[in-house]
Amino acid sequence: MINDIRRPLKRFVPRLLEARDAGLNEADTVSRICRFFEDVLGYDGLQDISREAQMKHKYIDICVKIDGQIRLLVEVRAAGEKLRDRHVEPAQSYAAQNNYRWILLTNGIDWHLYHLTFNQEIEKECVFSVSLDNEEKFEEAAQLLALLHKQSLRRDGLEKYWKKAAALEPDSIGKVLFSEKVLGVIRREIRRATGLLIDSKELAKSLREMLSVEAREQIGPIRIYRRRRRTPKASEEPGDTLPPPEESCSTSQSVEQAHGAVPPALMPQHTKPTPDPTVAGSSSQNIAEEPSGPWQQP
Repeated sequence: MINDIRRPLKRFVPRLLEARDAGLNEADTVSRICRFFEDVLGYDGLQDISREAQMKHKYIDICVKIDGQIRLLVEVRAAGEKLRDRHVEPAQSYAAQNNYRWILLTNGIDWHLYHLTFNQEIEKECVFSVSLDNEEKFEEAAQLLALLHKQSLRRDGLEKYWKKAAALEPDSIGKVLFSEKVLGVIRREIRRATGLLIDSKELAKSLREMLSVEAREQIGPIRIYRRRRRTPKASEEPGDTLPPPEESCSTSQSVEQAHGAVPPALMPQHTKPTPDPTVAGSSSQNIAEEPSGPWQQP
């Protein structure tokens, strides 16, 4: 949640305009900027703000701290002096050496916030630029300057804003817009509406022409970003799977049938022997009494 600074900001703006009209020098402008951080942005002048800090033979006009840690370097120019990118170079040099990512350049009326990215080379980008001299854009200026509030820095509000702003840059959107997946969706919708199947390269070219000149310059040449194909694992390659196991056989008959040893019609039938009536002593009673014994002669 962004802090609402509109009321204190509106009270403080006349003091900044007065400083510009009076042509205050840089030292006096620094004093008013420090009061701005206290009265509008909620900082403690003794604990959170360091003035004219000397750091390795370099002077930084204002260092803004959160819980004793430097979070923002402020380069102040004289009130009424036009701001230029080269004015931020002293603070940028020190920030690069100490891994500080945020630099604010201001003359009291104009406010330029820069973000540093440390890759192989140091990249400096202007995150926002506002002027308190334009009443029509006061609401926008108040919303952006609120990102510098003490509570915002404590909650990493600047980092969150930077990530969102970077995601909405033409370069980031272009990578998504010209991806194979998105182009495929647009092609299907065009085919559904017109019955025509448009080539991906022709569609990408048409989409690029719809963009502004500035956006096309940031996106650069057309490049269709294709999805990486998932390579199958060794265990998933054809021929590596085992055949399904044969059905188990529960009886000797089914085993023999399964292997084709003996046809069912030719399998021997186990029946009781029929007694010979001519044999003395044989009777059905004896047979019943000794059903499981060996067949003996009398």
